[in-house]
Amino acid sequence: MASIGRRRALSQDEVLDAALALLDQGGPAAASIRGIAAKVGVAPNAVYTYFPDKAAVTGALVERLLGASDHGAFADPTRPWRERVEALATDLRERMVAHPGAAALLMSGPMDGPRATAIGEQLQDLLIQAGLDEVDAARATYLLIVFVLGSIALEVADEAEPGPLPSEADRIASRRRVFDQIPPEDFPRSAAAAPTMATYISTEQYLWGLHRVLDGISPRP
Repeated sequence: MASIGRRRALSQDEVLDAALALLDQGGPAAASIRGIAAKVGVAPNAVYTYFPDKAAVTGALVERLLGASDHGAFADPTRPWRERVEALATDLRERMVAHPGAAALLMSGPMDGPRATAIGEQLQDLLIQAGLDEVDAARATYLLIVFVLGSIALEVADEAEPGPLPSEADRIASRRRVFDQIPPEDFPRSAAAAPTMATYISTEQYLWGLHRVLDGISPRP
């Protein structure tokens, strides 16, 4: 590795790769400009050549992760509209849960970059094609984004320690142990629902909620 104080060729992608690695290891606090510079073996000024501050790095990183989902089944015009929306929602969740430190960034600022805007544009266009008027399509797009990002943020926040998330099965088991401690004499409904509440962060729950949102925004015959 090059010494910290010595300039070397650097690219935006290297900066973002380093930021993502630091986020995965230590959460948002770990991905400082100095931390990124040390990760790639350059002086901090070399990072500032591409990004003026940490907010610009994290914004670009969110754009990269969102842009990676803007393809495949979601972009396939031959598929039914609900299938395309589900493909996008599922892919976003998989990407963000794989990088929980980056997922937290989704809730830290406006998502107004070109790739985030492009996803919103495609969603609105898809919903209009499905039969919604322009106003309802815009509102439904916001509802879908709130559900997807909110679900991901809560799922990631369920783990207190930074770093990769345990397996879904392990996280459900850990939640079940906590909910099993609810005193049924004080909270009978919550105690009875403990097995279900433990699965709130599961793929099954995510799809259950998504399908009900899609049912609600589906054009009426």
